[in-house]
Amino acid sequence: MLWKTFRWAFAVTAVGLAGGVLYDGWTALGIVAILAVLEISLSFDNAVINAGILKKLNAFWQRIFLTIGILIAVFGMRLLFPVVIVSVSARLAPQEAVHLALTDKERYQELVTDAHPSIAAFGGMFLLMIFLDFILEDRDTKWLGRVERPLARLGRIDMLSVCVALLVLLVTSMTFATQAHQHGGHHADKAQTVLVSGVAGLVTYLVVHGLSGFFEARLAGEQSGEEGGEAAGGRSGVALAGRAAFFTFLYLEVLDASFSFDGVIGAFAVTNDIVLMALGLGIGAMYVRSLTVYLVRQGTLDDYVYLEHGAHYAIGALAAVLLVSIRYEVNDIVTGLIGVTLIGAAFWSSVRFNRATAG
Repeated sequence: MLWKTFRWAFAVTAVGLAGGVLYDGWTALGIVAILAVLEISLSFDNAVINAGILKKLNAFWQRIFLTIGILIAVFGMRLLFPVVIVSVSARLAPQEAVHLALTDKERYQELVTDAHPSIAAFGGMFLLMIFLDFILEDRDTKWLGRVERPLARLGRIDMLSVCVALLVLLVTSMTFATQAHQHGGHHADKAQTVLVSGVAGLVTYLVVHGLSGFFEARLAGEQSGEEGGEAAGGRSGVALAGRAAFFTFLYLEVLDASFSFDGVIGAFAVTNDIVLMALGLGIGAMYVRSLTVYLVRQGTLDDYVYLEHGAHYAIGALAAVLLVSIRYEVNDIVTGLIGVTLIGAAFWSSVRFNRATAG
């Protein structure tokens, strides 16, 4: 099972490391390896969350997630996304942004860093909504009961997660605006950008997650109708299944994009070469996706009941880190350690729970 699930990740590792050596010698091999480890450490919670969603899909869509999905993750988010950000923020044609990335790497890095507030606001709000919708829902299984029980009661208030997220965004943008006032008009523009980007992240979550949930509910209703002897029509069932799976897959891709923001920005601390960045982060992304499929096929989330809780708390922490990083620099090691610590604590709590129930 392990070899079958990770064989493509191993193959991509070999190709990526060899490509790094051919591109820029043995030093590049080390850079690619470091970036791959960085991506894996920052995105382990991503794998756990993805597994909770991916287990709803059949084997076909799981293969799509590992094939077409990885192309989107590597070439879309790890290679094209920084170029698009530079193109939009600097008002350059895409080909000029690519030329800049290959010929003037310092300027390219400067432009990507300058766009960080809008990236962090979008990704932070998207991830914050995932955390809030999880923590405000009343669940049978509770990890930190003293915290989760009162929050679940508050969650009965309609649209509370959206209200909380907008309040957080407002405070974040006002905090940035305070700093902007102290440093001049250029930063004032950034404060407005933070607000707009954050709203865009919130709307993206509501649209993609809402469509996925809508078609999933339609499909569940049709299946229950068939089981009750009601005529549902074979062709429409297939169409509904396709739409439900497609929007769930789309939600997964947007989720992965939000998780990748900190990895892409953090990679500039290692190198500003977009080729090495794409190779290293692409290897890491492949392992994260293979790990997602492995967790699904092994039923790990069912065996370790608090693991999904820990991953969502890690998402909340990552959302906070992204929003804080708009004004303050946060070390990627700190970000990675927070996620690993929370998931590790949830795993250990799950082990203790299993022992207690088995005894």
